Parts: sequence; C-alpha cells; structure tokens
Amino acid sequence: MENKRETRMILAVMVVCCAVMGWIDAALRPGYGIKSALKLLLFLGGPCLLYYRRHRGALKKLFRWDRRGWYTLAAGLGVYGVILGGYCLAARFFDFSQVVGALEQDVGVNAGNFVFVALYISFINSLLEEFFFRGFGYLALRDHLGERWACVWSALSFALYHVSMMLGWFHPGLLALLILGLVAAGWLFNFCDRQGGTLWPSWVLHMFANFAINTVGFLLLGIF
Repeated sequence: MENKRETRMILAVMVVCCAVMGWIDAALRPGYGIKSALKLLLFLGGPCLLYYRRHRGALKKLFRWDRRGWYTLAAGLGVYGVILGGYCLAARFFDFSQVVGALEQDVGVNAGNFVFVALYISFINSLLEEFFFRGFGYLALRDHLGERWACVWSALSFALYHVSMMLGWFHPGLLALLILGLVAAGWLFNFCDRQGGTLWPSWVLHMFANFAINTVGFLLLGIF
C-alpha cells in the first residue's frame, strides 16, 4: 500500500509541476528571471518536500561522484557535434527566423541577455532538469514502477515538457523530429544514470546538449 501511495505521489507531483510550468510559459509569460525562480521552486521544492524529505539517503546518492562522469565528456562532445550538425542540415530545409521572434516575445530572451541565459541554461537549468526528470522521475520512480516503465515515463515527460514550451516555434515536421529527438535524449540520459544511480553522467551530457543549443541560439541571434 505504501509503495502504491508513493508511486501515485511521484506521478502526481511530476504532472502538476509540468502542467503549472506549461501554464506559466504559455499564459503568464513572465520575465526569464521570474520564470526561472518559479521553475526552481516547482522542480526542486516539489520533489524535496514530498519525497526526498523522507528519503534523505536517496537524495545524497543522487549527487555522489561517479567516475563515469568523466567518460561522458567524450560522449558529450559527440552530442554537441550531432546537434550542431543537425541544425546545419535542417537549416537547408526549414526557416528558423520565427524562432528569434518567439524567443523575444514568449520567453523574453534577446541578444542583450542571451549570454547570461545561456550560462544559466547550460549549468543550472540542466542540473535542475536532471534532478527532476532523472533523479525524481526515473531513479526514484523505478523503485516503484520498475526499470522499463520508469524509463518510459521519464523520457516522455521530459520530451513533452520541452515541446509544450515550443509550440508554434517550428514547422510541424520539424516539431515532430524534435519530439523524437527529445524522447531519445531522455532515454539516453536515463541509460547513463541507470547503473551508478547518480546524476553526474546525464548532467554532463545534458550540459553539452545545451552548449550546442546555445550555440545555435548565438547563430540565430547574430551574436557571432
């Protein structure tokens, strides 16, 4: 009974937090600083208050150093190259000019603040999302749902959360490719953390993925 209750609690927290953040992104559209603070409150505060408060040992384990974090540096460079190469290829077939307008209008990101935003996304936001989607939505959940279903849930929720922020940014065909890519990325991040049970490997890969996305942002905004 206790196991089922905790399973429902984890699933409910993830659904509510993602739904609230989706509403904030789509309806409220606050400045980037305010939105980041609200996301920190939801994605960090929710799991810590409702789950890790009772499982402090599990929380400490998430941040235990794993030597494989170093090995993923090479993989991270590969991820960076794949994403940047994919953008260069897609740019031949899709128009990305509307993304710049969407960034300014929907997110409040422009050439003037993009350097700060890029640093935050690469180092802080990536760790926050790894904690929420991998530490909470995968590593904690797999003790209740099992490896397969926890992995599926984590990867899908990770993809749908990001896509909900980008509706209207891209051509539908490109959006479908992004969904598949995000699901694959979520699965890869889960795989990296599966054995060690820590966030280091997936965080390193996530950082490099964000480095590549931010590089695309610099190109689109004409910063360099």
